[in-house]
Amino acid sequence: MGSPVVPGCSTRAVLQLVGPTSWTEVRAVLAYDAADPYAVRIRFGGRASRPGVDERRTRHPAAAGLGSGDTGGEDDGVEWMVARDLLHAGLSHPAGDGDVRLWPARTAGDVLFLELRAPSGHALFELSRAVLAGFVADSERLVPIGREADALDVDHELQALLQGEGPETGGR
Repeated sequence: MGSPVVPGCSTRAVLQLVGPTSWTEVRAVLAYDAADPYAVRIRFGGRASRPGVDERRTRHPAAAGLGSGDTGGEDDGVEWMVARDLLHAGLSHPAGDGDVRLWPARTAGDVLFLELRAPSGHALFELSRAVLAGFVADSERLVPIGREADALDVDHELQALLQGEGPETGGR
C-alpha cells in the first residue's frame, strides 16, 4: 500500500547567484509539505520530490516561463531545508543566523537576498520577493503560521520512531 497523500505546495523560481564579476541564473523549486509543517525545502537543480506530496504548482510572474521536466533527474541537484518562519520573517526584515540568512534589499523593489553557508563554502542569491511571498502565502493556506504544532501527528511519528521506521532509517 502506498503512502497517504498529504497536502503540499511548490513553486519554481529563478534565482541569481551573485558572483564577484557576474551573476548566474539558477533554477530552483521551493516545496512545502504539511506533514512537515515547520520546514521548506529548496531544491537547486533536479526535482523536488517527496513521496505522497500533492504538489499544487503555483505560477508567479517571475516563474511563469519555466516548463516542467526541465530540471534534470530525480537525484540531481542540491536540496536545503530551511525554516518556514525564517522565510516569512525575511520578507520584511533580516532573518536567520548561521547557515541560512534572508533579507530584503535596501532599495525599494522586488528583491531579497538569500545567503547559504556550508563547510564547503557559501553562496549569495538574489530572488524575487513576490515569488517567495506567494509561496509562503500558499503554505499558510495549508497550515497557518503559529498552527504548525496542530498539523503534526506526534503519536504516529513517535510510534514510527519506536519501531525503527523514522526518517533517519531511510539513509538520508
